[in-house]
Amino acid sequence: MSSYRIQISVSEEIKDMLIADAALTIAFAMIMPSIMQYLGLPAIGNGTWLVSTLYYMPIALVAASISFILHEYMHKRTAQHFGAVAAFRRSDMGIIITLVSGFIGFLMALPGATVIYTNSFTRRENGYVSLAGPLTNFAIFGIVAIISLFIHSGNAYVQNAVFAIMFISMWIAFVNMLPIYPLDGSKILHWNKLVYGTVLIATIAVLFLLVPALSLIISIGIVLVMATIMSFFARNIVFRGL
Repeated sequence: MSSYRIQISVSEEIKDMLIADAALTIAFAMIMPSIMQYLGLPAIGNGTWLVSTLYYMPIALVAASISFILHEYMHKRTAQHFGAVAAFRRSDMGIIITLVSGFIGFLMALPGATVIYTNSFTRRENGYVSLAGPLTNFAIFGIVAIISLFIHSGNAYVQNAVFAIMFISMWIAFVNMLPIYPLDGSKILHWNKLVYGTVLIATIAVLFLLVPALSLIISIGIVLVMATIMSFFARNIVFRGL
């Protein structure tokens, strides 16, 4: 384990995270008008595809960065708490898939993940590490929801940003809670079925508060299909080595 510690470069890890976050930001910016429509909010900044993407870039940057970086960081911190070595690694192939899927219009976010190095994790510890990410997304949703109560702005851009952060954070939690390897849900389910069921139901319930029921049901079906396909590709999406 000590050899892993010597080889992990913080600067390289930060670089990987920033590149992955940039790719995710661009992908979310490309589909942001669809997200606004999905949430029942008026799409603003209408124009050409490029103009619309650039217009929504600041919202996408804030929403993706908060939801994605904190999710991965809490995986890392929890793993370190249990004595493991953990580092974020970007996936170049995953970044390509992320950008292409964003361009197509239905995002498949695979820019990278926190890689954990240990031979001593118990099933419970692995479950805790996996649970840390989705629970972080719940915390983000709650904090932003509380902040929104004190924002009295008629600015549509600000309102869209608030709803985008809440939705993207919970959508990332939902996708990660799917019981499909290598997503967090598969490891949580393997550890504790009650915890898994409770968190998954809570995640879907929160999404129902944000999204019309029919639209959410259709999207969940599409995501299940895409996540299943993703699981077949997962072993071939190579992360940058330490």
